[in-house]
Amino acid sequence: MTSAADAAANPPIVTRFAPSPTGHLHIGGARTALFCWAFAKKTGGRFMIRIEDTDQARSSEASARGILEDLAWLGIEWDDGPEIARGERVIGGDDRKVAPYFQSKRLSIYNRVCDVLIESGKGYADFTPAAAIEAMRKEATAKKETFRYHPPAESMLPVEEQRRRMAAGEPHVVRLRALDEAVTVVDQVLGEVKFAAGEVDDFVLRKADGFPTYHFGVVVDDEFMGVTHVLRGQEHLMNTPKHVMLQKVLGYRTPVYAHMPLIFNDQGAKMSKRERDQAARAAVKKAGLAEPPAPAATLIPREAFTAWLGDTKRQLESEQLEALAEAMHPPLALPEVSVDDFRRAGYLPEVICNFIALLGWNPGMRDEAGKEIEKFGMDFLAAHFSIERIGKTNARFDRKKLLAFNTDAITRMAAAEFAERFREWAGAHAPALPAAVEGARWAHLCAALQPRSKTFRDAADRAAFALVPDDAVVFDPKAVQQHVACDLELKGEGLPAGAKVSGRDVVREAGAVLGALPAFEPAEIHRALEAYAAGRGLTMAQLSQVLRVAATGGTVSPPIDLTLAILGKSSVGARLAKCAGL
Repeated sequence: MTSAADAAANPPIVTRFAPSPTGHLHIGGARTALFCWAFAKKTGGRFMIRIEDTDQARSSEASARGILEDLAWLGIEWDDGPEIARGERVIGGDDRKVAPYFQSKRLSIYNRVCDVLIESGKGYADFTPAAAIEAMRKEATAKKETFRYHPPAESMLPVEEQRRRMAAGEPHVVRLRALDEAVTVVDQVLGEVKFAAGEVDDFVLRKADGFPTYHFGVVVDDEFMGVTHVLRGQEHLMNTPKHVMLQKVLGYRTPVYAHMPLIFNDQGAKMSKRERDQAARAAVKKAGLAEPPAPAATLIPREAFTAWLGDTKRQLESEQLEALAEAMHPPLALPEVSVDDFRRAGYLPEVICNFIALLGWNPGMRDEAGKEIEKFGMDFLAAHFSIERIGKTNARFDRKKLLAFNTDAITRMAAAEFAERFREWAGAHAPALPAAVEGARWAHLCAALQPRSKTFRDAADRAAFALVPDDAVVFDPKAVQQHVACDLELKGEGLPAGAKVSGRDVVREAGAVLGALPAFEPAEIHRALEAYAAGRGLTMAQLSQVLRVAATGGTVSPPIDLTLAILGKSSVGARLAKCAGL
């Protein structure tokens, strides 16, 4: 039995994921959360979510909620943090009593620490106007010098004077009085990373609006909330000497750091929302659009659209980009960057977790056939994850590999599971489909789509024929000419050489056969069509294409028996009659 003294001497490992709620959860952030989760599970520790919402201009409750929902959807569940309902369960809570988990609600803690720093002379209130500091920065740049804000000690105001001016409401920030010494960051991935004396300046701890900077909030919270291990991307490495110095000044322990490799796209650039913006701008310019196409115009004012086209630094909001991409002809497929992008595109959450786990890490294991293990679930990851196997080099987000993973997972899924999960996805992202295809027809649709679907979105796109009203079917003229408005060669026994039948007659006759069926199910449809084809001297390939064109307007659809069963008897009759009259 573990004693209280042992527990205090050996606290549990605590990892944290601390997103800023300023937009959708980036796929790189999802990988960070996944690794933090996996390490906590592997070591019997706890995984915490903390929302860093101190950027008042950009943070939003909706974004915070969206990030939590995305994590829960991925299956990355947290032990400590904001609570959200997931079905009948609740994820999160405050078992360790370290709440609140939103930094905007922890201001009293930061203010107390600021007071201690000012009183001790280790920090100070700085009343220097921002414009004056910017002028110093420009002067240093002109001299080709590195700017370091570190006023001489003799210029420091007495604590009493600082207090008086702060109490009077004079605009100010609070800064750390940087130590003039080198800083060594001991990193579990990169080894020792040394920063020379003078590289850390008197950085801001509390901003003029009273909210903490990222550097201050993260250090204070990691200490007060018992974080033992910080796993994050290498883009944060240059921030770490500030954190280590502040920890030393405050007498805090230094967590174990592990900076993970960056994630780059196929073009060798860092994955970001800008990818989507660039893709949309290029497509718009190629199409020669001078104004946003309807209905995107309701979200994008013409003036904003024009300014965006002319300035590559401007970016449209996510909702505007989606509306623009959907309104283009044909609709533009934007590259997925956020978890929400992949979710709407119809990727499976377990596949995404499997794939991003391989971005900078691998289990280093082989199966019984000697093949390197790449496909695994969350239980496997939790059992085998280790920091030691995180690589140092940047990871490449191979979209083709992800799509292959997803295709394999979908096609291997049990039919009932596919039908249920596809309906759930479609209910949220393609609601017209489950509304139009009900009952047994949904099972037929799923049986037709699953074998060739790469994503749920791909499946929904291929089901478009089922959503068109019967009187609105558009028939491809070339397909009609090739399969319906022509004579088909007959090849049955006893038929004279060169015997033919009108494609329109085939549509009418097959329509009558189908209309007489008491049960409009795939097996019955297939048997009836086979019998009709054999008796008429047609091959099933000939008949299938004639009926496919007549029922869908084109030459591509699922197998003909499933296609007709999906549409239903009434719709098939109406469509065939319309085609026969062309």
